[in-house]
Amino acid sequence: MTEVAETTSALETGRTGQPGAGRDPAAWLIGGTALLLGAVFVGADLAFNQGKLIAPLDDVYIHLQYGRQFGLGHFLRYNTGDPVSAGASSMLYLLVLGGAYAIGFQGHLLLGFAVGFGVLCFAFSAAGVYRLGTRLVARPAGIWAGLLTAFSGPLLWGTTSGMEVGLAMLLVVSTLVVFAREMPSGRFHYTPLVATLLALVRPEGLIFAGALTLAAWWVLWSRRGIAGTGRSVARWVWTLLPLLAFAGQLLFYQLATGTASANGIQAKSLLHDRPEFYFTEFTDRTVANVRAFAMSLLGFGNQDFAFPGALLLFFAGVAYLIHARRSWRPLVLAMTAGLGAVLVSVATLNTALVHNMRYEQPFLPVLLLFVVSAWYGATRLVPPRARRFALHAGLAAALVFSLAAVPTWAIRFGRDASAIRDTDVSVGGWISGNLPPDAVVAVKDVGAVAYFGKHRVVDLIGLGTNGLAEPANNGIGSLYEALRHLPAAQRPAYFATYDTGPGPSLAQLRSVGILDAEPVQLFQVQTPRDLNGRLIVPFEELGVYRADWTLAGSGDRQPVPGVLRDYLNVGDVSAERGHDYAPRMAQVGMQPVSVLARNGDVIDSGRTILGGEEFTARNLTPGQPLTITARTAMDKVVPDMLVLVNGVPTGVWTRPVEAAPWSTASFTVPAGLVTGSSARIELRQPRPLLNPYPVYTSFGYWFSQ
Repeated sequence: MTEVAETTSALETGRTGQPGAGRDPAAWLIGGTALLLGAVFVGADLAFNQGKLIAPLDDVYIHLQYGRQFGLGHFLRYNTGDPVSAGASSMLYLLVLGGAYAIGFQGHLLLGFAVGFGVLCFAFSAAGVYRLGTRLVARPAGIWAGLLTAFSGPLLWGTTSGMEVGLAMLLVVSTLVVFAREMPSGRFHYTPLVATLLALVRPEGLIFAGALTLAAWWVLWSRRGIAGTGRSVARWVWTLLPLLAFAGQLLFYQLATGTASANGIQAKSLLHDRPEFYFTEFTDRTVANVRAFAMSLLGFGNQDFAFPGALLLFFAGVAYLIHARRSWRPLVLAMTAGLGAVLVSVATLNTALVHNMRYEQPFLPVLLLFVVSAWYGATRLVPPRARRFALHAGLAAALVFSLAAVPTWAIRFGRDASAIRDTDVSVGGWISGNLPPDAVVAVKDVGAVAYFGKHRVVDLIGLGTNGLAEPANNGIGSLYEALRHLPAAQRPAYFATYDTGPGPSLAQLRSVGILDAEPVQLFQVQTPRDLNGRLIVPFEELGVYRADWTLAGSGDRQPVPGVLRDYLNVGDVSAERGHDYAPRMAQVGMQPVSVLARNGDVIDSGRTILGGEEFTARNLTPGQPLTITARTAMDKVVPDMLVLVNGVPTGVWTRPVEAAPWSTASFTVPAGLVTGSSARIELRQPRPLLNPYPVYTSFGYWFSQ
């Protein structure tokens, strides 16, 4: 206990007994080790790709494309001439890459810069973890935390990938180091500045920076009587800088794109990625992701993300530091709360577990520091003679697990890069030399095709192309409607994509004739799967298909009696929004996914409905009968529906059941119920609550008088 008290006293006064920053051999050793291991991973990449550096993710080339565009003077414009798009997940990293491109890192050199920059960030991060551990716990703990960071397979994979992982990790660690240095004095001069960069590097960085801001407030509140009112207010306002900077970024998005929500959030968030939002389903999916995080951090998964029991030691480390390092409680609690909030936030994304959990990787050093703290605290209970041996032996065992996994991660890194070369990079190269120069190409993997393809691209997922995330999440019918409403010159003449997720399958585009049945070129994945049977790409073959838009919009036409007043195109999210359209599904969790069908020379989108629908008819003349003409494909089990107009039961509508892709039927609303220029129409199941329900495909409604 005496040793603990002495160490705590030294830490509280900032005197840890460590050598100066410029002559500390441990910091240089740890950083150098991380740098060397990063070089090994780069070597694995080169070995798998005939001496060429290839990114292990297509997403890397999304960053490179945005960076190149910025370097050319087209800020946040994925294609030259495009409107500003919020598809870059890291505003700060985009600026770094754009600056590198502007000073000469162009073509393949830009990827080399991104990888080298990431490795350097990783080296400084590992050394920074050592600094932080030394200050919060003790120098041996700092050394082990730094080494475990340097030898972490997933961190080596992420920081060498060319993504923003290394920069984000460096800013997480740097913010904590600066906070720990400034906290004893209660004067946070530089912490808000570094935290601002952290808030701009990733959305998760903002969450972590927010937790540290609360910790700063805690410290400032406890010292409010010493600093004086005026200084205290000024210091509080200064700590808000990260939040103000992020708010400024959102304001820029709002002004430039019409929405403060980044395209990545629109495409990937569990709040938006399905046509209908169900809170119970959202909770279930989020909790499932959190449980998957826990399994990985416990070391029970098959990816060697952490050594066995790491998560349990994390909680023990939190408890130890709160008890034994009382003066550091604001920081310890902020780190814990920030890490928890980040994991929960990431768990609300449908990509939370992809790419070796790369969203979580920048925060893994925080977990490792707490793990080391737990073991350090446990060894304080060991007799003094055996204390040093117990500390080093236990943490050496953890390091052995990491060391054993590093070769696997290096091979995985090389194989992943090989798979990207085999697919997206190859497709980009083929498109560059084989498609007409002015042809627009639609893709799901938008990175390498845009970077190497030398063609304007349309992102079917909606990252680089504004306005396509919502239709893509609603299904192929909605995506078709969004694409066919593009100006003719901007419609994709070719589709270079695959049928598996993410995004909807394009099989229905081929079946209705929008795409040719056979590809112009087919790319099959030749890269062998790893020992766990996985590939870094979500498909096994990717085809380039020619598009034919001759019948685009043919579904809008429908003969109706009288004068057409309004038309609801079901499946077109813009038209649905204009009519306050809402599917009323009979079962929680059922999704009205949009589909595409063809009947003769007519192509139309629709939705699969189980239950009923609601919508508003507009531009009506009051006091005249209203005829509703529907295009539907009804299930023969329950072809009848209850019709309500402005809440008033109007009758039963029995729509025909035919073998054709769809049929049409009309229902007349009496003149007395058309009391205004609009009417709210409800189609309900005839036997509420109980099965069987109406099951049908709804394609559209025409309103005439």
